[in-house]
Amino acid sequence: MTKKQVYIGQAQLDCSTPRVMGILNVTPDSFFAPSRVGQDKLVERAKEMIEQGADLLDIGGCSTRPGGAQPTEEEEWSRVAPALEALRSSLPDAILSLDTYRPEIARRALRDYGEMIINDISGGDDNMYRIVREADVPYVLTIKKPTGDMGDMQLILDPGIGFLGSPEADFAALRTMQETERPLLVGVSRKSLIWKTLHSSPAEALPATQALHMYALMHGANILRVHDVREAAETITLFRKLKMENGQ
Repeated sequence: MTKKQVYIGQAQLDCSTPRVMGILNVTPDSFFAPSRVGQDKLVERAKEMIEQGADLLDIGGCSTRPGGAQPTEEEEWSRVAPALEALRSSLPDAILSLDTYRPEIARRALRDYGEMIINDISGGDDNMYRIVREADVPYVLTIKKPTGDMGDMQLILDPGIGFLGSPEADFAALRTMQETERPLLVGVSRKSLIWKTLHSSPAEALPATQALHMYALMHGANILRVHDVREAAETITLFRKLKMENGQ
């Protein structure tokens, strides 16, 4: 296995080719309202994303937008458990990712619904690392100083765009971003670095999102975490065409 390849159970995700991670928020308060999906529409939306080019689906039951109110652990579980149940039943071959910073939520999800990526914006701790390591599943590490022993983990790195305190810090992270040995996941989709800079809104941020997606791909991004799957997949197609024409 190369470091650009990760394994989720029997499924292999080769990130040497850029991939699209579609966002499915089973929350009432995620910052981009159209990303909020009710349980009754979840499978339909997931199928649509896969048809549009999503390689994996990221399920979130706890909004991590700056300043957002955090649900209790049981509230988060009551949102993600039926979502994972529905997706496992209807889309058994889909590669799933769980967006959570709570070790107990990760543990219960892996126990009840099988292997999946754990996408943790907190940087993690020994408890989270132990759970992920024992399950032998990929872990998205937001690039902060690790707070424990990570050991031999399947790591996907995330520069943490949107969680660095300001648009200036986000742009600085993008400017200094470069290809790593591990897969690099970038999440800029409709985030505040775009709409605060352009004095617009998340709803108006789709064209600028694709501009930053292209920049990220040109500077080493392997996975784009997105609200708009079709447009991200088209950006990747154009990026690959540019590389082909350059003999890369």
